[in-house]
Amino acid sequence: MNQLFDVSTTSRNMVSKFLSGYNLDQLNTIPEGFSNNLIWNIGHIIVSQQLLVYKLSGLPMMVSDELVEKYKKGTKPEHIVTQAEVDEIKSLLFETIQQTKVDYDNQIFKNYMEYTTSTGDHVLRNAEDAMAFSNFHEGLHIGSMMSIRKFI
Repeated sequence: MNQLFDVSTTSRNMVSKFLSGYNLDQLNTIPEGFSNNLIWNIGHIIVSQQLLVYKLSGLPMMVSDELVEKYKKGTKPEHIVTQAEVDEIKSLLFETIQQTKVDYDNQIFKNYMEYTTSTGDHVLRNAEDAMAFSNFHEGLHIGSMMSIRKFI
């Protein structure tokens, strides 16, 4: 399990460079041919990790219902993100992973509602599966972000 958390931390370190390397206008820019922007991708990976690991475990999430509604699967950027929201996302970027490690070490993940991912070939049966899939999912979105940055 330590390796899963190491991968999560590496992923989040890569993502944090987008937050520090781009201004608010750039984070909000949706380049032609794309359906989302840098900040949506970042918010989406945070919300997705929380939904996959905590909500499907029947546990409270660290993200608000408002953030979930803005960044869950099937959404797209519908508003200009403010600096305050960027700051909130920035703080959640590492807090969520750190808290997940603490919670995992404290063995709070006891139940899980089995979930078939949208790829159709991954069935998540427990929080460990969800954490592993979340890492894969974040990698996909980092790839999208690397493409977006070429056009802003």
